[in-house]
Amino acid sequence: MKSLSSLLVLLTLSACSITQEINPVSKLTGQEICIVGNPEVNVNVLKAYKKRLKSKGFTVRVLPEKSAISSCKVTSTYDAIWTWDIAVYLSYAWIKIYDSGAIIGEAEYDSRWGGARFDKFINAETKIKEMVDQLFPSYRNQYNTGS
Repeated sequence: MKSLSSLLVLLTLSACSITQEINPVSKLTGQEICIVGNPEVNVNVLKAYKKRLKSKGFTVRVLPEKSAISSCKVTSTYDAIWTWDIAVYLSYAWIKIYDSGAIIGEAEYDSRWGGARFDKFINAETKIKEMVDQLFPSYRNQYNTGS
């Protein structure tokens, strides 16, 4: 009986997963990135995203929601979902980068299947910074602040 209980606990915990997939941008034309606004997402996500892009030397312009991805040479879209489980936490986020309308990079973080894992309770700003750093690995941090 003890073995069966242990096996059930192990199977339950193994079903709990947190994933992060990054397809980094290898080449970018220009230093301006236009971000299509998303009013459905907590404004702090956009603030963190803009701040990190600027720290890497990019010029950032926010476009109105539903703007076409062809509105600028380089455009980005993003989304984020918060979930309640003991506390509210960032459970899902993605960022996509387009150059001339073609997708050239994307990052996705997903802890919606994190179940009993406590490492799903992350700082949203820190996660967005990490995603941007992995999306643009070869772009400098202009201020070298480590933030």
